[in-house]
Amino acid sequence: QVQLVESGGGLVQAGGSLRLSCAASVNIFSGDLMGWYRQAPGKQRELVARITRGGTTNYAASVKGRFTISRDNAKNTVSLQMNSLRPEDTAVYYCNLARGSNNYWGQGTQVTVSS
Repeated sequence: QVQLVESGGGLVQAGGSLRLSCAASVNIFSGDLMGWYRQAPGKQRELVARITRGGTTNYAASVKGRFTISRDNAKNTVSLQMNSLRPEDTAVYYCNLARGSNNYWGQGTQVTVSS
């Protein structure tokens, strides 16, 4: 059974930085996509960034240039470095593993950016 455990959320002032990490309980396969999504109150969950096993990335337009996603295939982890944070980045952030038609989610970690 796939389990994803996130860490690293918290409260930060606007302009600050946070780093989120996610550890998977299983080995990551070549076809797996790993990524981060977020959900703000009253809004739908949205893609923040994702990365293939080979390192190809894509980002939401709102975070491009500020956030960096990376993964360590040997350790089955994915991280999200978030810089120049804005109040509108406030949300619960979820780690995601997409394997074929299956999606697996972490429990979520709160990120709050104060103005």
